[in-house]
Amino acid sequence: MKAMILKSHAMIEYNPLQLTDVEIPEPGPDEVLIKVLCCAVCRTDIHVIEGDLNPSTMPVIPGHQATGVVTKVGRHCNFISVGDWVGVAWLGRTCGTCIYCQTDKENLCLQPQFTGYNLQGGYSEYMVAAEKFVYPLPKDANQFQISPLLCAGIVGYRALKRSNFELGQHLLLIGFGSSAHLMLQLVVAQGGKVSVVTRAKNHQKLALELGAVWAGDSTADLSETVDCAILFAPAGDLVPQTLSALKRGGTLAVAGIHLSPIPQLEYETHLFYERDLRSVTANTRHDGVEFLQKAFQYNILPKVQIYRLQDANKALLDLKMDRINGTAVLSMPDSDY
Repeated sequence: MKAMILKSHAMIEYNPLQLTDVEIPEPGPDEVLIKVLCCAVCRTDIHVIEGDLNPSTMPVIPGHQATGVVTKVGRHCNFISVGDWVGVAWLGRTCGTCIYCQTDKENLCLQPQFTGYNLQGGYSEYMVAAEKFVYPLPKDANQFQISPLLCAGIVGYRALKRSNFELGQHLLLIGFGSSAHLMLQLVVAQGGKVSVVTRAKNHQKLALELGAVWAGDSTADLSETVDCAILFAPAGDLVPQTLSALKRGGTLAVAGIHLSPIPQLEYETHLFYERDLRSVTANTRHDGVEFLQKAFQYNILPKVQIYRLQDANKALLDLKMDRINGTAVLSMPDSDY
């Protein structure tokens, strides 16, 4: 099979992923083998490739938003069958025994494994995944639009919950990539009010088209105008001004897996009046099931730009340079795209 493989860390500009022929993996007893149709591209992939996140498995095949059809199942699998369409997300395995796994907080597992990080990922024609961690998908759906839901959507939804957003409140999104434009659609579909901070004019235009009440850049004065906020941009310098945008009792959820340094906060200015600053770590499988149900219910589908598997480096560079309006998705060689 063909796969885009990372053998050593390098900046995306140097085309670090190599198209390589490798053996089709064999599923373990509790795993399924998936013929991948497509895999969405995520900023986390950039952090892995450039070394901000250092995987314990090298060489590694990145990618953690893959959809495809099951072609083989392990002998201990009992609810996924050959021919089923499934999605594979970032959280690939947990230990199942630590205090966090035992208390419905598996996203905080002490020994987690992540797809495209320390498990081989979806930038490949085939992949294996733990049966208990794949998401069954409707076979008649547009898989290219579903694939971004598997991380951008699920983790964005976790961030939405962590922000304490309630219908009737005003939500602020900072950064307008894949996660943000999905959460905007979800909140608007339920009658919510959303503002968006993004530097790119085309992203501002898209946000307004999707129902944002306001879209602009970070120079705007938003002091005490919103009830809650989610920071999707990996920019720590935006944390203080976003906290200042919160009304009393508001919550800022930082959704990124990697963040540049946060400047010093002033307690009275940024945190007093019970303003909360929270992080977001991965997701639970329950988050995934809950979000996918809502996404299908409200027809939440991303705008996508399709790239060939062998053009993964270009897709990643376009993402890094904010040239993508929506989400980049890699198409496998024998797909219809």
